[in-house]
Amino acid sequence: MSDSLNIGFIGLGLIGGSIAKSLKRFHPQTRIFAYTRTEATLDLAVSEGIVDVKCTKEDEAFASCDYIFLCAPVHDNISYLEWLKDHISPDCIITDVGSVKGEIHQAVQKLGLDDHFIGGHPMAGSEKTGFENATDMLIENAYYILTPGGQIDIPRLTQFMELISSLGAIPLVLTYEEHDYITAAVSHLPHIIASTLVNAVQKMDTPEENMKLIAAGGFKDITRIASSSPVMWQQICLENRSMISKVLDEYIRLIVQAKCWVDNGDSDEIYNMFSNSREYRNSLPEASKGVIEKIYAFYCDIYDEAGGIATIATLLAMNSISIKNIGIIHNREFEEGVLRIEFYDEESCVKAQGVLKERNYTLHIR
Repeated sequence: MSDSLNIGFIGLGLIGGSIAKSLKRFHPQTRIFAYTRTEATLDLAVSEGIVDVKCTKEDEAFASCDYIFLCAPVHDNISYLEWLKDHISPDCIITDVGSVKGEIHQAVQKLGLDDHFIGGHPMAGSEKTGFENATDMLIENAYYILTPGGQIDIPRLTQFMELISSLGAIPLVLTYEEHDYITAAVSHLPHIIASTLVNAVQKMDTPEENMKLIAAGGFKDITRIASSSPVMWQQICLENRSMISKVLDEYIRLIVQAKCWVDNGDSDEIYNMFSNSREYRNSLPEASKGVIEKIYAFYCDIYDEAGGIATIATLLAMNSISIKNIGIIHNREFEEGVLRIEFYDEESCVKAQGVLKERNYTLHIR
């Protein structure tokens, strides 16, 4: 692919900003045109050398773009399509980065843009938001799902796949229906399960809140995503209603089935339930990023003495390792290790393990 591309961005948040930074890293000759509602964000992107041309909302400069990335909320992206239809070049490809594809694909079809649209969903993210937290490595080694419009020809799809691959991501082509069904099961359903599980424990808790007191370790890990943005997940559930409802039906059936096995004391079926889930869970790939952000953490045995945590924190700080979270695990029924240490990235986690092993700390790595 040519390095001298003109690429437009509508929105420069975490995902859009990270893609733009990746483009500048791997293809420095690329000229980036961008519009975002916050003027300060555009100024920052220009000062960092990421954006070459500041654009207004409906700027004729976008007509010179080979690709346009829609990185605003879904409904804003759909509204923008109506203007783009009459202002893009004949060979321009429009793409988006939304986590639900059905609604925007239906809009694309109504507008007759099927031969210009390739939906996109990079399987990467962070609890941090905004261009100021964007990095040129966010999508590296992450699956990047592509959902081409029905009239996209193979050569143009191949060119876009090559562009995504050149940024270090792993393109995966699906229909938009497949995408929404798969993400409903592996991303949207887990968030609903985590939230309902937390709500269930809150509802069942004793007046003294003893469940809350001892909830730690495994419970906090499997419900971690319940701390995600309520606004974002409200929107996702509304945008992907039919597919989420479909996977919820199957999940509810399995929950009812599990209840029957417990009620009837069916030891074989209970064993098979845990054995099958364990086998499938252990077969999941470790190398690539998934839909739900991976946790970089391990557990460490320390003596319960004054300064124990401070000593470890100091050791890691002396080696320029940033800690995201650190704390004593009081409920260790399902966990090994006294101290849980969480990091921002895999590199920091691995480096920390080496530092502590050199000091003869006992680590438990899951």
